[in-house]
Amino acid sequence: MSYLKVSGVCSVLPAPRRHALLLLPAAPLSAPKFRSGRHRRLTFARAAGNVEPRRLGSFTRTRHRPPALHSTRAGIPPSSACIETRLVGEDARLQNVHTDGREARIKKQLQQVELSPSSYDTAWVAMVPLPGSPGTPCFPQCVEWILLNQQDDGSWGINEFRSSANKDILSSTLACVLALKKWNVGHEHMRRGLHFIGRNFSIVMDEQIAAPIGFNVIFPGMLRQAITMGLQFPVRQTDIDVILHLWEMEVKRFDAKKSCGREAYMAYVAEGLGNLLDWNEVMKFQRKNGSLFNSPSTTAAALICNYDDKALGYLNLVVSKFGSAVPTVYPLNIYCQLSMVDSLEKIGISHHFSTEVKGILDMTYSFWLQRDEEIMLDVATCAMAFRLLRMNGYDVSSDELSHIAEASAFHDSLQGYLNDTKSILELYRASKVTVSEDELILDNLGSWSGSLLTQKLFSDGFPRISTYAEVEYALKFPFYATLERLEHKRNIEHFDARDSHMMNTEYLPCHVNQELLSLAVEDFTFSQSIYRDELQYLDSWVKENKLDQLQFARQKLTYCYLSAAATIFPPELSDARMSWAKNAVLTTVVDDFFDIGGSKEELENLIALVEKWDEHHKDDFYSEQVKIVFCALYTTVNQLGSMASAVQNRCVRNHLIETWLQLLRSMMTETKWQVTQYVPTVEEYMTNGVVSFALGPIVLPALYFVGEKISECVVKDQEHSELFRVMSTCGRLLNDIQGFEREGSEGKLNSVSLLVLHSGGSMSVEGAKKAIEKNIVTSRRDLLRLVLKEDTVVPRACKELFWKMCKILHLFYFQTDGFSSPKEMASAVDAVINEPLKLSS
Repeated sequence: MSYLKVSGVCSVLPAPRRHALLLLPAAPLSAPKFRSGRHRRLTFARAAGNVEPRRLGSFTRTRHRPPALHSTRAGIPPSSACIETRLVGEDARLQNVHTDGREARIKKQLQQVELSPSSYDTAWVAMVPLPGSPGTPCFPQCVEWILLNQQDDGSWGINEFRSSANKDILSSTLACVLALKKWNVGHEHMRRGLHFIGRNFSIVMDEQIAAPIGFNVIFPGMLRQAITMGLQFPVRQTDIDVILHLWEMEVKRFDAKKSCGREAYMAYVAEGLGNLLDWNEVMKFQRKNGSLFNSPSTTAAALICNYDDKALGYLNLVVSKFGSAVPTVYPLNIYCQLSMVDSLEKIGISHHFSTEVKGILDMTYSFWLQRDEEIMLDVATCAMAFRLLRMNGYDVSSDELSHIAEASAFHDSLQGYLNDTKSILELYRASKVTVSEDELILDNLGSWSGSLLTQKLFSDGFPRISTYAEVEYALKFPFYATLERLEHKRNIEHFDARDSHMMNTEYLPCHVNQELLSLAVEDFTFSQSIYRDELQYLDSWVKENKLDQLQFARQKLTYCYLSAAATIFPPELSDARMSWAKNAVLTTVVDDFFDIGGSKEELENLIALVEKWDEHHKDDFYSEQVKIVFCALYTTVNQLGSMASAVQNRCVRNHLIETWLQLLRSMMTETKWQVTQYVPTVEEYMTNGVVSFALGPIVLPALYFVGEKISECVVKDQEHSELFRVMSTCGRLLNDIQGFEREGSEGKLNSVSLLVLHSGGSMSVEGAKKAIEKNIVTSRRDLLRLVLKEDTVVPRACKELFWKMCKILHLFYFQTDGFSSPKEMASAVDAVINEPLKLSS
């Protein structure tokens, strides 16, 4: 095309010349690499990558029961009918039967969080004396629960996670023994508990074994208390001395350096420090509900040493709610529910629970507006709430994160003092959902949290476990440069159904993780069968239209379809995928035709034919190549136009034709620039380039197939135009930065070289690239703001397609302007369409 390489005419990426459908490299593979060659223009068909899980529910509010595809509509090839039969056949019915029970259980957990009883916390509550009667337990039902719930091996603890003894169970067992000793009951229980501790005492001294928060303070502190009470452990005195010495070292370390974070930590581990604490200082951390850190055990320890009406009221509330055994954290509803919503989105099944998810987010938003302590005083909950609310269209201000905008403020919190990786990761993720250049809080947050996570990756002490993989992936693949179905697959394969959280004891936030995993596996596997059918149909479509006979055209069907399947993934959105993929193939063909395959006369002939459309004559074709290209375009656009018109209850075919005509004319403009050696202004280049980048025929027709009615007024609205302009601007500029060196060596111009040329020597190449990078960030933020804005003319499900394309573009041009290797391409296609899930054990 033009020596400016302005036309990125291919389907997804408007490369300076042509682009091809994004060849998406498989999800955690390295960033895509382009290969050089005869293809000077990158089309949508040339790229592929990984996408992030987003709101599946935004496309559909119905159950995952795929409707018929195209076969019953007029003008649809009979080959599509077999897909429809497949979707509504026995497989779909069987799937629904199997999923109904699972969905019901998951919905129940979403609506009402189930918290497991904590032996450790129950023991500390059991030690609280009745006010005015120190020899009587305030909560005798908790003492009774301890007597009734000792394990056969002498331990206490709800061992949901593993069969062997661990530090959490040892801590719980010692706490229960202390409670029984305090009230002088259950002597046989105490004996068996002490022997369990003795048999497993080596675990206490093993630093390689994971421990609850504050274990090195709390366990030795309870051990000291037990010895003071006259309890004897079947353990060597030297081992006990070692543990007590460690406790003394920890206490001295507390006194060595004061900080807000350290004070919070000391209050949190009050069970192990007792009267060594200044309780007036500790009670500064008391919450409105009367608790300390929403922890029954910490609150009980404080109440034992320092009576407080509000603290007692909190424990009375917890015991009355949960009965004789209390959880390790309460309240925890918002965190647990948001965690479940996050998991549903990450593994691609949130569309099954759109009503429940909306209810949770509505409730969270209400609490957010009230600045509820359950959200605002917990770093991870606050960050997750902000991210999920914003990405689901709720109006939340980043100003609410100002209390942790700086690293120093974070380190003054309990999570900061503990250097909690999950909290830092949540802050980093939240920092990326910025919609304005004025959100300096998010910029600061992203800067220091990203640095801390990077340091952790290169730290020898950072365990190579699932958290490590999460951190590595988050840093490597920004959420705006991922493909959803690839990310869903990765998340499913790395999903830990036993994922627990460690506070002062271990707990499981979600009791239906296995149900989530089973449903996600079934959903993804079922989807793959649909994708394979669709790809087979598309292969027949290519051959029927003789597109495989065009020697100049790249055959990128699988990559064109991959970009559709990996983003518009719910099986019931087959029409949208077909529209996207077919037009991506056609833009690739047309791009190659303008770039290398067609003469000036052939290009003019093709445009004239499209202008005539129904009025064209069989003798009007300048060549066989023109005939094949136009007939494929004519047949496909008419077919999709007929389908879209049926869905929209109005004729939309003319809009599809006009979209193609605008593309062809913009490509012809670039051709004329090249022939005449005309150097456009940057404004001229970008005005033409956002059209010649060739995203219009791919994205705009697909809007008609995502379940929303789109009137002609919507299509002509400024918002619709702005969504297209900002999306295409991102792609055009991303391509120009990565393709500058290659195109410069070929004597072509793009926005980088034009900025330098028109600056009169005042701007360097690096300066031009930095200016363009800033424009890309601004355009991306503007697009996300448009997409997330509620109550607008363009329906949310339609706006999502613009954002999905933007994500594809960012992934494709993330680090390179070359094609991904054939191996990476095959890997991406196989991951989404062919390869079965490989679950970790």
